[in-house]
Amino acid sequence: MSVHKNETPFDGKLFRRVMGRFTTVVTVITTETEGAVRGMTANAFMSGSLAPPLCIISIAKKARMHDTLLTTGHFGVSILAHGQEPISQHFAGQGSADPDLLFEHMDGIPVLANVSAAIAAKVAAKHDCGDHTIFIGHIVGLRDDERSPLVYHGGKYASLHHKKELPSDPAIDFWELEHE
Repeated sequence: MSVHKNETPFDGKLFRRVMGRFTTVVTVITTETEGAVRGMTANAFMSGSLAPPLCIISIAKKARMHDTLLTTGHFGVSILAHGQEPISQHFAGQGSADPDLLFEHMDGIPVLANVSAAIAAKVAAKHDCGDHTIFIGHIVGLRDDERSPLVYHGGKYASLHHKKELPSDPAIDFWELEHE
Protein backbone atom coordinates (compact mmCIF):
# COMPACT_ATOMS: atom_id res chain seq x y z
CA MET A 1 0.00 0.00 0.00
CA SER A 2 1.52 3.31 -1.01
CA VAL A 3 0.92 6.61 0.72
CA HIS A 4 0.41 9.64 -1.51
CA LYS A 5 1.61 13.08 -0.40
CA ASN A 6 -1.91 14.24 0.53
CA GLU A 7 -2.86 11.05 2.38
CA THR A 8 -2.28 10.45 6.06
CA PRO A 9 -0.36 7.31 7.01
CA PHE A 10 -2.47 4.26 7.76
CA ASP A 11 -3.29 4.01 11.47
CA GLY A 12 -2.81 0.35 12.49
CA LYS A 13 -4.09 0.98 16.04
CA LEU A 14 -7.31 2.49 14.70
CA PHE A 15 -7.68 -0.44 12.29
CA ARG A 16 -7.45 -2.94 15.16
CA ARG A 17 -9.87 -0.89 17.29
CA VAL A 18 -12.42 -0.62 14.47
CA MET A 19 -12.16 -4.34 13.62
CA GLY A 20 -12.58 -5.10 17.32
CA ARG A 21 -16.08 -3.62 17.13
CA PHE A 22 -17.11 -6.74 15.18
CA THR A 23 -18.19 -9.31 17.74
CA THR A 24 -16.82 -12.78 17.05
CA VAL A 25 -16.83 -16.20 18.63
CA VAL A 26 -13.57 -17.41 20.13
CA THR A 27 -12.17 -20.47 18.39
CA VAL A 28 -9.18 -22.73 18.75
CA ILE A 29 -7.72 -23.91 15.45
CA THR A 30 -6.07 -27.33 15.76
CA THR A 31 -4.14 -29.74 13.60
CA GLU A 32 -2.02 -32.79 14.24
CA THR A 33 1.53 -33.31 13.09
CA GLU A 34 4.08 -35.92 14.07
CA GLY A 35 1.66 -37.36 16.65
CA ALA A 36 1.18 -34.05 18.49
CA VAL A 37 -1.82 -31.74 18.47
CA ARG A 38 -0.97 -28.10 17.76
CA GLY A 39 -3.43 -25.29 18.38
CA MET A 40 -3.92 -21.55 18.39
CA THR A 41 -6.67 -19.17 19.49
CA ALA A 42 -8.31 -17.32 16.61
CA ASN A 43 -11.35 -15.20 15.92
CA ALA A 44 -10.84 -14.90 12.15
CA PHE A 45 -13.30 -17.66 11.26
CA MET A 46 -16.47 -17.72 9.21
CA SER A 47 -18.79 -19.96 7.26
CA GLY A 48 -18.04 -20.10 3.56
CA SER A 49 -20.56 -22.16 1.64
CA LEU A 50 -23.42 -24.55 2.29
CA ALA A 51 -22.95 -26.52 -0.95
CA PRO A 52 -20.23 -27.66 -0.84
CA PRO A 53 -19.81 -27.21 2.92
CA LEU A 54 -16.88 -24.82 3.40
CA CYS A 55 -15.47 -22.72 6.23
CA ILE A 56 -12.77 -20.07 6.21
CA ILE A 57 -9.95 -19.25 8.62
CA SER A 58 -7.33 -16.52 8.34
CA ILE A 59 -3.90 -17.24 9.81
CA ALA A 60 -0.98 -14.81 10.15
CA LYS A 61 2.01 -15.88 8.09
CA LYS A 62 4.26 -15.33 11.11
CA ALA A 63 2.19 -17.72 13.28
CA ARG A 64 3.68 -21.18 13.83
CA MET A 65 0.29 -22.64 12.87
CA HIS A 66 0.61 -21.18 9.36
CA ASP A 67 3.42 -23.46 8.16
CA THR A 68 1.95 -26.39 10.08
CA LEU A 69 -1.35 -26.05 8.17
CA LEU A 70 0.53 -25.88 4.88
CA THR A 71 2.11 -29.23 5.79
CA THR A 72 -0.86 -31.09 7.34
CA GLY A 73 -3.60 -29.92 4.97
CA HIS A 74 -6.34 -30.19 7.59
CA PHE A 75 -7.66 -28.28 10.60
CA GLY A 76 -10.21 -28.40 13.37
CA VAL A 77 -12.21 -25.42 14.58
CA SER A 78 -13.39 -25.65 18.18
CA ILE A 79 -15.88 -22.90 19.04
CA LEU A 80 -15.22 -22.30 22.73
CA ALA A 81 -18.07 -22.25 25.21
CA HIS A 82 -18.88 -19.58 27.79
CA GLY A 83 -16.42 -19.92 30.69
CA GLN A 84 -13.58 -21.36 28.61
CA GLU A 85 -11.40 -18.25 28.78
CA PRO A 86 -8.48 -20.27 30.28
CA ILE A 87 -8.45 -22.49 27.17
CA SER A 88 -8.47 -19.44 24.91
CA GLN A 89 -5.60 -17.89 26.86
CA HIS A 90 -3.63 -21.14 26.85
CA PHE A 91 -3.74 -21.40 23.05
CA ALA A 92 -2.94 -17.68 22.74
CA GLY A 93 0.24 -18.28 24.76
CA GLN A 94 -1.08 -16.15 27.64
CA GLY A 95 -2.26 -18.74 30.14
CA SER A 96 -0.26 -19.21 33.31
CA ALA A 97 -1.59 -22.70 33.99
CA ASP A 98 -2.40 -25.54 31.64
CA PRO A 99 -6.16 -26.05 31.57
CA ASP A 100 -7.53 -29.57 31.36
CA LEU A 101 -7.59 -30.28 27.65
CA LEU A 102 -9.43 -33.19 26.12
CA PHE A 103 -9.18 -33.77 22.39
CA GLU A 104 -11.42 -35.87 20.18
CA HIS A 105 -10.93 -36.72 16.53
CA MET A 106 -13.42 -36.27 13.72
CA ASP A 107 -12.31 -37.96 10.51
CA GLY A 108 -8.79 -38.08 11.99
CA ILE A 109 -8.73 -34.31 12.73
CA PRO A 110 -8.33 -33.16 16.36
CA VAL A 111 -10.90 -30.87 17.99
CA LEU A 112 -11.49 -29.97 21.61
CA ALA A 113 -14.13 -31.85 23.60
CA ASN A 114 -16.80 -30.07 25.67
CA VAL A 115 -16.95 -26.89 23.60
CA SER A 116 -19.88 -25.05 22.03
CA ALA A 117 -19.40 -26.70 18.63
CA ALA A 118 -16.62 -28.22 16.54
CA ILE A 119 -15.75 -28.53 12.86
CA ALA A 120 -13.24 -30.74 11.07
CA ALA A 121 -12.03 -29.61 7.64
CA LYS A 122 -9.52 -30.45 4.96
CA VAL A 123 -7.80 -27.55 3.23
CA ALA A 124 -9.49 -27.09 -0.16
CA ALA A 125 -7.75 -23.85 -1.13
CA LYS A 126 -5.53 -21.14 0.24
CA HIS A 127 -5.22 -17.50 -0.78
CA ASP A 128 -2.70 -14.80 0.01
CA CYS A 129 -4.20 -11.97 2.06
CA GLY A 130 -1.41 -9.53 2.92
CA ASP A 131 0.31 -10.68 6.10
CA HIS A 132 -2.21 -13.56 6.44
CA THR A 133 -3.26 -16.56 4.41
CA ILE A 134 -6.93 -17.42 4.03
CA PHE A 135 -7.47 -21.18 4.29
CA ILE A 136 -10.72 -22.53 2.88
CA GLY A 137 -11.66 -25.81 4.46
CA HIS A 138 -13.96 -28.48 3.05
CA ILE A 139 -15.97 -29.57 6.09
CA VAL A 140 -15.77 -33.31 6.78
CA GLY A 141 -17.20 -33.33 10.32
CA LEU A 142 -19.51 -31.27 12.51
CA ARG A 143 -20.55 -31.45 16.15
CA ASP A 144 -22.96 -29.20 18.10
CA ASP A 145 -22.57 -29.45 21.87
CA GLU A 146 -25.37 -26.88 22.35
CA ARG A 147 -23.40 -24.77 24.82
CA SER A 148 -23.46 -20.97 24.77
CA PRO A 149 -20.36 -19.67 22.95
CA LEU A 150 -17.55 -17.54 24.33
CA VAL A 151 -17.54 -14.28 22.40
CA TYR A 152 -15.02 -11.48 21.94
CA HIS A 153 -15.75 -7.78 21.49
CA GLY A 154 -13.62 -4.67 21.87
CA GLY A 155 -10.62 -6.63 23.08
CA LYS A 156 -12.56 -8.35 25.88
CA TYR A 157 -14.30 -11.65 26.43
CA ALA A 158 -18.07 -11.36 26.58
CA SER A 159 -21.21 -13.43 27.02
CA LEU A 160 -24.01 -13.93 24.57
CA HIS A 161 -27.52 -13.26 25.85
CA HIS A 162 -30.48 -13.99 23.61
CA LYS A 163 -33.48 -11.67 23.56
CA LYS A 164 -36.51 -13.11 25.28
CA GLU A 165 -38.98 -12.08 22.58
CA LEU A 166 -39.30 -14.23 19.48
CA PRO A 167 -38.20 -12.80 16.15
CA SER A 168 -40.94 -11.81 13.72
CA ASP A 169 -39.99 -14.74 11.50
CA PRO A 170 -38.27 -17.51 13.50
CA ALA A 171 -37.57 -19.39 10.26
CA ILE A 172 -35.16 -16.79 8.83
CA ASP A 173 -32.35 -18.60 7.06
CA PHE A 174 -29.36 -16.31 6.55
CA TRP A 175 -27.98 -18.78 3.98
CA GLU A 176 -30.95 -18.04 1.73
CA LEU A 177 -31.32 -14.25 2.11
CA GLU A 178 -30.87 -12.18 -0.99
CA HIS A 179 -31.76 -8.57 -1.61
CA GLU A 180 -32.26 -7.09 -5.04
